[in-house]
Amino acid sequence: MAIQYLALTTLIVLYSLMFVGGYVSAAGLGLTCPDWPLCPGGLMPSDEYLIEWIHRLVAVTTGSLVIATMIASWINKSADKKIKFTSTFGAALVITQITLGALVIDLKLHAVLVAIHLGVGILLFAMVLLTALFAFRITRNTIQAKV
Repeated sequence: MAIQYLALTTLIVLYSLMFVGGYVSAAGLGLTCPDWPLCPGGLMPSDEYLIEWIHRLVAVTTGSLVIATMIASWINKSADKKIKFTSTFGAALVITQITLGALVIDLKLHAVLVAIHLGVGILLFAMVLLTALFAFRITRNTIQAKV
């Protein structure tokens, strides 16, 4: 039962990350924090870096949740191949996103990399959504089998 709530939490946090990332991009704040992975000032930067720092903090949280969801899907004995595939592919996409995010900052917002970063983010959202849907299907199938 915990995998369903973990997958749903991951989906919600990922959506929040995409929302904050869209704001960072639209507001032109992508290079306000020119260092990667931390902003100048370390773990708690000054106010001028706050929005980009929040984006990175939510990204770390999202990455951890996606990987935790993948581990939970592999541990769950009721999980089928579909949820294992989508969660594992999602974890691979998270690693890709982290790498792309670092490159986007390092290469000063190169337009092609920013577009690829967005595209991979949308694909990641699709995998996490499917993982959540498959996770709730596990519960439904288990309940029907017990009846």
